[in-house]
Amino acid sequence: MHRLGILLSGRGSNFLAIAATIRDHRLLDTEIAVVLSNKPDAPGLASARELNLPAIAIPSAGMPRAAHDAQMIATLKDHNVDLVCLAGYMRIISLEFVAAFPNRILNVHPSLLPAFPGLDAQHQALDYGAKVAGCTVHFVDEAVDHGVIILQKTVPVLDEDTYDTLSARILEQEHLAYPEAIARVLSEQYTAQNRRYIRSA
Repeated sequence: MHRLGILLSGRGSNFLAIAATIRDHRLLDTEIAVVLSNKPDAPGLASARELNLPAIAIPSAGMPRAAHDAQMIATLKDHNVDLVCLAGYMRIISLEFVAAFPNRILNVHPSLLPAFPGLDAQHQALDYGAKVAGCTVHFVDEAVDHGVIILQKTVPVLDEDTYDTLSARILEQEHLAYPEAIARVLSEQYTAQNRRYIRSA
């Protein structure tokens, strides 16, 4: 059984999408081992408790980054996590964190990377006049929104789109893409060469 560690700072809609995929037997041999947040009042923690999942807050406010990351890493390892999934976790992952779970941390970003990394990707796409937007699930490495891309899903940018309407359509695709990417990684039927994720035959 593969064990996921979910990191979130807010409502955790991607966490709920992953949980639903597991519940509906569309992501097999997988369970959520623990849900962690740096925000004690994160709605995602309450949702995890409603699902009878271990939900733990490790507040980051006022704590040195190294100390906070050490607690997060230790808690994930205590729960024997195989794969770490960032689901709206609003902190940059440190080198020490990446080293603790090499090629075992995933993130979803609301743009077609390498376009529009960082915050407010949807605003960036609209401001730039992009005609196509979407989401990217990628491995996390030492740089922000930089790791090897596992998969991407696209949505058109409509002339009448606002930040809210575009964000909603991208989020729908995130909810599909993230469980699919998790399944691909856990299958171990891939190689990553020269920044290219290549599925095995």
